[in-house]
Amino acid sequence: MSTDFQRLLFDISEALVTDELVSLKFLSLDYIAARKLEAIQEPKAFFEAPIQKAQDFFEALQEKGMIEAGNLSFLKELLYRIGRIDLLEAQLGSSRKEMERELQIPGRAQVSAYRQLLYGITEDLTPDDVKRVKFLLQKQIPKNKLQDNASMLKVLLEMERNGIIKEDDVTVLKDILKGFRTDVKKKIDAYEEKTKENDSKEKLHYPVPVPVVHPAEQGAEGETPQLLVEAYKMKNNPHGYCVILNNYAFKNPREDREGTVKDGEAVKGVFEWLQFETVEHMDLEANQIYAKVKEYSKKDHSNMDCFVCFILSHGEKDKIKGIDDEFVTIKDLLSCFSGSNCPSLAGKPKLFFIQACQGSVGHPAVPIKEDFSGHLETDATPVTSIPDQADTLVGMATVEDYQCYRCVRTGSIYIQCLCDKMKLLCPQQKDLITILTEVNKEVAGRVLGGWKQMPKITSTLRKQLIFQIPQCPSTEK
Repeated sequence: MSTDFQRLLFDISEALVTDELVSLKFLSLDYIAARKLEAIQEPKAFFEAPIQKAQDFFEALQEKGMIEAGNLSFLKELLYRIGRIDLLEAQLGSSRKEMERELQIPGRAQVSAYRQLLYGITEDLTPDDVKRVKFLLQKQIPKNKLQDNASMLKVLLEMERNGIIKEDDVTVLKDILKGFRTDVKKKIDAYEEKTKENDSKEKLHYPVPVPVVHPAEQGAEGETPQLLVEAYKMKNNPHGYCVILNNYAFKNPREDREGTVKDGEAVKGVFEWLQFETVEHMDLEANQIYAKVKEYSKKDHSNMDCFVCFILSHGEKDKIKGIDDEFVTIKDLLSCFSGSNCPSLAGKPKLFFIQACQGSVGHPAVPIKEDFSGHLETDATPVTSIPDQADTLVGMATVEDYQCYRCVRTGSIYIQCLCDKMKLLCPQQKDLITILTEVNKEVAGRVLGGWKQMPKITSTLRKQLIFQIPQCPSTEK
């Protein structure tokens, strides 16, 4: 790690006073467990850490990938929220106006709305207000946790620990404050209303009939019970990053992947429509492919719902080829997004679509009339397995040991079919597995230069993934 980066963190930690460090830790509780923060300050209590412990706090943020050289967005937001604009300007080269603009962009705020609400309340309450809150909580929180020197942040932390308040239920806090701070109560009302709006978009349950095992198990009216299939939350805008790693020009000009630009355009069109922040990176060497994937795994995805990555290149079995003819393994790429390596995407869907060959065998075709015309090239077959992790899907252009095909004029068979099916079926609220099954069916039904192609889905998704279609009054697009 660079000396300049460590010096920067040291200078900031030296400038922080104890109360500010307490605030920083409170705002970071969604990323670092309270137990971890407590360990940082032993033997002192949670909210009595000495100033020098700021360095330990920054180390904890680094361990979680929340701050690193070249990625200080979370640190900038923290300093902005505690009002240390001087440090923001002098040490991080930002400003109040710049942060205000940045945080206006949906999905950019990394401190949750819940944590912002609680911290804002602590800033609004007077010392007399805090005394009233403590008095009204005496029957719910031990008195030794409500001593005169206990700050409002500490009171809120105890309320969380005792289950009195949580992200989706701040009723008790609102009831306490409505008697003497109606202005603060209105802020909680606004937060609850916003939460309800988000929940109405998140809770997509689809009934699936379940066979009745025994008549006695039926309901009073003899109705068949229904199984509710849970869906992943897709509430943010943007929903997440869609990263396209697209290799066209190789070291050997004979390996140039004609038509792949069409694939990139098709993917961008679909995922921008689906409200993803879509970025394309062209012509990467093997180590650059890995570095780019790792870069996105280190970003904070807390205010995003999903991550999507398209890899369009040549390959060999279990490997992707860079334009330098070197290889990176797909397993290494996927491991960047394991729960431990990318905690802000834990429990959220991570989707990888791979258009690449990995073998030189053509898939046998039955003797039927060809339904595809045009000059075809092969890429190479991708991997068949993913690391042992939940909420990951890998869509591959072909099963292992076989080739996949790309038209030099219109793009690859798999990617173009996938984009077409998503445009057709997403408005019908079809889940991703259903869409990919349709892609498999269509691609497998074609005869390509005398050969067949069979895409493959490898998934550890635990819920349905249904892309939300933006509501737009115009249908011209």
